[in-house]
Amino acid sequence: MSDRNRRLEEILKPLGVLVVIGVLFLAFAPESIWHGGGVTPAGERKTFGDFASQDLNGATWNLNQQQGKVVVVNYWATWCPPCRAETPALIRVANEYKARGLEIVGISLDEDGEEVVRDFVREYGVPYPILMSRERVNMTMIPRTIPVTILVDRQGRIAKRYEGAVSESTLKQDVEELLAAG
Repeated sequence: MSDRNRRLEEILKPLGVLVVIGVLFLAFAPESIWHGGGVTPAGERKTFGDFASQDLNGATWNLNQQQGKVVVVNYWATWCPPCRAETPALIRVANEYKARGLEIVGISLDEDGEEVVRDFVREYGVPYPILMSRERVNMTMIPRTIPVTILVDRQGRIAKRYEGAVSESTLKQDVEELLAAG
């Protein structure tokens, strides 16, 4: 083999590996990396289903009582690094959009008791209700991996599901779309 062909092979071999890795990544990447594309069209949305549970303060939180609001349901845990990373964005979104009809509720999947969750809520200054999963809140929706965030429209239908940490800009864009829809 000539020097030129050897050099070409040396250049293309790593490129080929990168192409294979890229194809495999695209084929098997979790849905969590694909949060773009807006919300599901209204006619294609499925009902989330009702659930009610007491929050950490003892107040009852019920999804059916949120009719007319856009709701963000966030499944998370204190021990989950991506959950911890996305919490400040969720807090900002909650504070920014609450007056416009957005409700955020967190469903903790922690198994170490409420005190661990209470400490987290205090540390981060979480302003929205936190429910514990042991209350059996819509267990059919509890994900295999976390965080998972579900965006629910004003009629209680699933408008979008984010697997993995959702970016603040994506969430805001989708919330804006649902709030504007009326």
